Amino acid sequence: MDLAISPSVYRKPYGLSCQWDALPWPSLFLLPATMHCPFCGANDTKVIDSRLVAEGEQVRRRRECLACGERFTTFETAELVLPRLIKTDGSRQPFDEEKLRAGMQRALEKRPVSVERLEAALVHIKHKLRATGEREVKSLVVGELVMAELQKLDEVAYIRFASVYRRFQDLNEFREEIDRLAREPVKE
Repeated sequence: MDLAISPSVYRKPYGLSCQWDALPWPSLFLLPATMHCPFCGANDTKVIDSRLVAEGEQVRRRRECLACGERFTTFETAELVLPRLIKTDGSRQPFDEEKLRAGMQRALEKRPVSVERLEAALVHIKHKLRATGEREVKSLVVGELVMAELQKLDEVAYIRFASVYRRFQDLNEFREEIDRLAREPVKE
């Protein structure tokens, strides 16, 4: 591999050589990260100042272009992608947090559950989905996660959601679910 890049511009992770042939794959992560200047388009910029903002959710960086001398600010955030959903009919669609929130709010309608607790449940569901490490998950997995969170939040909301989600056919199925819920210990 013939590249006209000096080894001195590489970032050297602990325990790795900066030589291209020392690694079993092309190591793009060893190349320097460059930010193009929005004023002149040059890719030689340097970071002057870095600070955490948004309660540690972002990094604010002040940069200076080495070509034109202009200064600008960039914000860096982690991009955590949620998996796509595989519907029961086999179709695929992106995860929609608003749709999830609306479904849970419908189940929690007129129930004594605060918005903060609902938001915490949504965060918990999204965390579990990311933790799967999968690019796609079945929508049934999301439904089960929602039911588990609703059961912790409010039993009436849980029964409302379960009755629609599991498509109870008659009163006996509904009664069985209520009896099962009454026998289970409360999970926190």
